[in-house]
Amino acid sequence: MTRYAELQVSSNFSFLRGGSHPEEFVTAAKALGLEALALTDRNTLAGVVRAHAAAKTAEQRFIVGCRLDLTDGPSLLAYPVDRTAYGWLSRLLTLGKRRAAKGACTLFLDDLYGHAQGLILVLLPPRSITHEALMRRLSEMRGHLSRPFFLAASHRYRGDDADRIAGLAAVARAAGTPLVATGDILYHDPARRPLQDVLTCIREKCTIDAAGFRLAANAERHLKPAAEMARLFAGYEDAVARSVEIVQACRFSLDELRYNYPEEPVPPGRTPQEHLTALTWEGAAQRYPEGAPAKVEAAIEKELALIAELSYAPFFLTVHDIVHWARAQGILCQGRGSAANSAVCYCLHITSVNPAESDLLFERFLSAERAEPPDIDVDFEHERRGR
Repeated sequence: MTRYAELQVSSNFSFLRGGSHPEEFVTAAKALGLEALALTDRNTLAGVVRAHAAAKTAEQRFIVGCRLDLTDGPSLLAYPVDRTAYGWLSRLLTLGKRRAAKGACTLFLDDLYGHAQGLILVLLPPRSITHEALMRRLSEMRGHLSRPFFLAASHRYRGDDADRIAGLAAVARAAGTPLVATGDILYHDPARRPLQDVLTCIREKCTIDAAGFRLAANAERHLKPAAEMARLFAGYEDAVARSVEIVQACRFSLDELRYNYPEEPVPPGRTPQEHLTALTWEGAAQRYPEGAPAKVEAAIEKELALIAELSYAPFFLTVHDIVHWARAQGILCQGRGSAANSAVCYCLHITSVNPAESDLLFERFLSAERAEPPDIDVDFEHERRGR
């Protein structure tokens, strides 16, 4: 049986272009038996979280990706192979969005070359380009890229697909840039085509009656099963198989992402947890000069153990650092909210609610079951908050 992964999908996060939600694509890909699905919205990763969550529920392989539209070059599909590559792709998109107006992204070829580490790239051939110009473009880009580099081929159903794809295959062979089959998908099901037409009209600022050739000529921009892709690319079986090869090379999953706390300065030879423990007991001695009550000591031990288990010590050190510095400058500040349930926060002088005189539920502030960092709210006097 033919195996195929759809690697070019624009969801509704490609604003006014894609006609389906990421979750709908995942559900349809599972029903069609596709090897995997990649989301490649234009200059954004905005839809990948929803697709990732839906793929986990459906047990469908999902690949993180995006489409990069360059100002001085062609468009490319980009897939990070690992966590480091995902970081480079995120930096690239941030660079493009920071230099452009809201909703836009300005990227250049040199930006891509400087951030391509670990990215698998697939060039989307411009519609109006000669084979000679495409050959030069591929050769030039291969000279700057060390990662696997491919050329995409999709059916347009305009009567010239056989000749056009044969020409792309010839260019790919001559340039040493393997051909890969894609569907260039805009919606998960043909029934969504009318909605996609409306989106096109909104984007082009015209009515349906006046849209003319700005609308797609058919309803073929939907997900297709592997057997149909094999039929469409008969004679180019390697191009279909490469979609699966790319999937196998992409090991990155959004499950790998974790918040990386800033590295707080700690005394030499101490870990953040050891430093937090020392500061907490020093603060306890200041709060309770005659010795902390047994109830408070037990709470401190319990809280420090959970903080160690969840690796949150750097976070507590960051808040302690901010509060300590503010008070050294005479800036009024006060911790509040559920942080007041914590004996550690009290001993660090972040909050002022004495745990010896209250029975607040610590788990409302921090628990292993929540699997998320605690929320420590600190108010600062408004005249000097900017400092």
